[in-house]
Amino acid sequence: MSPLEAVLVTLAGVAAGTINTVVGSGTLITFPTLLAFGVPPVTANVSNTVGLVPGSMSGVFGYRRELAGQRSRVLRLGSASLLGGVAGALLLLVLPSSAFDAIVPVLILLGVLLVIFGPRIQRAVATRAEARGGIPDHGVWWVWPAVAATGVYGGYFGAAQGVLLMAVLGIGVADSMQRHTATKNVLALIVNAVAAVVFIAVADIDWVAAGLIALGSVIGGQLGATVGRRLAPGLLRAVIAVVGLTALVVLLL
Repeated sequence: MSPLEAVLVTLAGVAAGTINTVVGSGTLITFPTLLAFGVPPVTANVSNTVGLVPGSMSGVFGYRRELAGQRSRVLRLGSASLLGGVAGALLLLVLPSSAFDAIVPVLILLGVLLVIFGPRIQRAVATRAEARGGIPDHGVWWVWPAVAATGVYGGYFGAAQGVLLMAVLGIGVADSMQRHTATKNVLALIVNAVAAVVFIAVADIDWVAAGLIALGSVIGGQLGATVGRRLAPGLLRAVIAVVGLTALVVLLL
């Protein structure tokens, strides 16, 4: 890798770390960048996942204030992300990439629509839950399996994983958008970390690329926390929708 390519991969890592902390979909920056510089697709995917783990940790640290009081929720939903992430990483190693080509755009579009119409749907969910004693702190019953399913997707590829998580949390868990963002960052970190462990054990990693992405994403994680915390709920919802639709267009082109 030439010095110029190294700089560009690092900058891509900064952008990905920033976007991942606020929304998700940073993979759509770093993954194509590695492909453009000649890294084989599967190697690019696994190297990208490994490289983005430090950035995810940086984002979690940046949103640590919003995690206060969420210990039990994070532990419960984190188990779903852990199991889903392992399953997704193993699927990547045994299934052809075409297996998810059809479903990924559908999932992203669904996530965007759920984010846009989330407040209305959440009110309906809350109304029904109130009749049954209210929404538990960890969310309604379907949140855990939905987070697990998102973990499978995240372990397999990961682009727009954050959009899907924000949709699930925004509808099924009663809390603020900023606190959902903090929870989303932890859940995405768990998925990325467990997938990275699987990949390191059994796949070929381009450690130069992974290291450059890691360096950039750590910086981006702090930038994302600074920017994301200043966004009003409506604006944050709009940002998520725009990023999700952009990811959809990129994947369909």
